[in-house]
Amino acid sequence: MFSLIFHGRKSVELQKWRNLRVSVSIVQNAFPSTTKSFSSTIAKDSSTFTVSYLVESLGLTKKLAETISKKVTFQDKVNPDSVLNLLRSNGFKDSQISRIIRAYPRLLVTDAEKSLRPKLQFLKSRGASSSEVIEIVSNVPTILDKKGEETVSLYYDFVKDIMQDGKSLCISCPEGKKGNRIRNISVLRELGVPQKLLFSLLISRYQPVCGKEKFEESLKKVVDMGFDPAKSKFVEALHVVYEMSEKTIEEKVNVYKRLGFSEAEIWAIFKKWPYFLKFSEKKIILMFETLKKCGLVEEEIISVLKSRPQCIRSSEQKILDSIEMFLGLGFSRDDFKMMVKRYPCCTAYSGETLRKKFEVLVKMMNWPLEAVVMIPTVLGYSLEKRIVPRSNVIKALMSKGLIGSENPPISSVLVCTDQEFLKRYVMKHDKLVPKLMAIFNRGRVS
Repeated sequence: MFSLIFHGRKSVELQKWRNLRVSVSIVQNAFPSTTKSFSSTIAKDSSTFTVSYLVESLGLTKKLAETISKKVTFQDKVNPDSVLNLLRSNGFKDSQISRIIRAYPRLLVTDAEKSLRPKLQFLKSRGASSSEVIEIVSNVPTILDKKGEETVSLYYDFVKDIMQDGKSLCISCPEGKKGNRIRNISVLRELGVPQKLLFSLLISRYQPVCGKEKFEESLKKVVDMGFDPAKSKFVEALHVVYEMSEKTIEEKVNVYKRLGFSEAEIWAIFKKWPYFLKFSEKKIILMFETLKKCGLVEEEIISVLKSRPQCIRSSEQKILDSIEMFLGLGFSRDDFKMMVKRYPCCTAYSGETLRKKFEVLVKMMNWPLEAVVMIPTVLGYSLEKRIVPRSNVIKALMSKGLIGSENPPISSVLVCTDQEFLKRYVMKHDKLVPKLMAIFNRGRVS
């Protein structure tokens, strides 16, 4: 009898739940835009909270915090606070924690007590001192993402061996991808690949170190090409060669040859930026056509890509928007063409960044547009670290009549090191040095 009553109540509850689900579904279907808007608002609020938290709790820049918020978000500080407090109680400095979060943002939503604390304790149980745990986690944060004591132990032993610059690897490598990864990274270490690059290869899931025969073949090709193992381009080239077949590489080379590049030029660019061969034929041709819309002819396009092959990453729309932005600021199409030839990166900056620099260079400092066209690299200088501090010093000197009423050349002010600038415009004014240095350092981002 009791079971029948219980079953009856359960059936009623189940029916209520079904009715509720139907009601919610009806509401969602009746007001789809409202539902989407609500979800969008929640996501936006979470992202905004995350950015504020990262800036206030770790002192990150807003730009960096926004980048991290694209990888992880949270709506309150309970879990992130518990993670940060645990790391601090284990001796991690805020600078080290910031470095860890930049590399492994999802640590902030990890359960501090059930997941993070046991892993830190396990690393210590392996014989690591507190300072060693801090150094290992700071260098390879995603060791905290590894599951199972056997895997964590394997990575710990290997990372410690690399940090101690062990001459021979005394770790028993398992079979499969983990074993291949560790053996291959050991080979790279013996070739002279630096720690930082070894660590990135160790922790990433998308690296050319999991295979065996393919890895050996790719490595031989990269070494034979003359890449320096101590430079990051060595690993970049290994990426490209490992991921692409001989046939695919040959097809990419032929695309560039049809566009006017010689084979020697193609391989010279590859040595400069290996990812040059990673783009599809469609993307390569589209970039060529887009640069023609900027007014460049074939020889000029080849020259631009030889000096700055990374331009090929830019989208057609971004470059076209860049043209409109420069025209809106008063530059002519010929000016834009000249700037692209001299400094291809000028197409990569956002409209907001360009407008801010234009305000200082042209409107505040009264340098003519022609000066920017002649030396477009000034657009690449930091507004906070270089352009504004130096411009303020020049303005102060002009107001006191110490350098005449006309601006010194833009190259004299901006195209030099800090030491040269200070020697040229500050140190010669003995009594004013403290005031000029205060102006120079005011609000300067280190």
